[in-house]
Amino acid sequence: MNLTLKELANQLGGELIGDPTLEITGAASLSEATQGDISFFTDRKFIGLLRKTRASAIFVPPAFAEPITAAQIRVSNPTKAFEEVLLKFAPKPITFAPGIHPSAVIDPSVQLGERVSIQPLAVIDAGARIGDETIIGAGSYIGQETVIGSGCRIYPNVTIRERSRIGSRVIIHSGAVIGADGFGFEIANGRHHKIQQLGIVQIDDDVEIGANTTVDRARFGRTWIQQGVKIDNLVQIAHNVVIGKNSVIVAQTGISGSARVGERVMMGGQVGIVGHLEIADGSMIAAQSGITKNLPGGVWFGSPAVPFPEAKQQIAWIHRLGKLFARVKEIEKKLGL
Repeated sequence: MNLTLKELANQLGGELIGDPTLEITGAASLSEATQGDISFFTDRKFIGLLRKTRASAIFVPPAFAEPITAAQIRVSNPTKAFEEVLLKFAPKPITFAPGIHPSAVIDPSVQLGERVSIQPLAVIDAGARIGDETIIGAGSYIGQETVIGSGCRIYPNVTIRERSRIGSRVIIHSGAVIGADGFGFEIANGRHHKIQQLGIVQIDDDVEIGANTTVDRARFGRTWIQQGVKIDNLVQIAHNVVIGKNSVIVAQTGISGSARVGERVMMGGQVGIVGHLEIADGSMIAAQSGITKNLPGGVWFGSPAVPFPEAKQQIAWIHRLGKLFARVKEIEKKLGL
């Protein structure tokens, strides 16, 4: 597909500065764009990339004033405009026809909705129910009495163990394990004895779970991922954890058992959370923070985490320690100590 700058500007309601007949054949980032591509610019910290880019045209904000050789389309939201153009040039999404592949193994008691697609070598165990238009990817396992809603996308090699409850429009990426036993043991006579994990995992509507993420079943009751939560790759969520609506959890985060995370919480990568804590709605936790107590809201950073302004002050103090030690040595020398 080729589009002229005039066509793009008209479609997106932007102001064009440049040759209206210039053809755009693709979309790319500032660093990767070449002749014929369009890119976007919104943040001054990328001004160096903007000046070096080989893109033929750039989406920029209305007040943009930087002198550049590339053509400009001024729009209120350059990022959104770029995404719309990117979709125009993207290949068609891969689709899966409804039906059951001959190599799939499905227990006779399984209930399948309309237009379900079961891919090669998938296994669906006794008593499971799969909603309309859900796709079960190749090599995935759906355990006994598990319920999966409509419009879900279960990618290849996902394991969803027995009695899990999955809502509608849920996306689970490859390698994820839902409903593995929680990590529970008691010591008796010097040995570890397994505590039975008798609960379930409940995942509500519109949740997305990244590759190789694990969500453990509850010891009793449920581990609960509420509506709209987005979880990155390589996250560990332990037994009986509750994640509130529309929270975001980034890669390599670990949440210990029975922690309760509020709604709209944001966690950066490699956050660690001690069990049985409560994190209030709207809290923001910076990457690599360690949470050892209840959080009342706000922005937190560090290990153990403290409010963000305090964390910045502590970091500044640490960076000044070398100069402070040098000054102390000079003073001791002058005093003959």
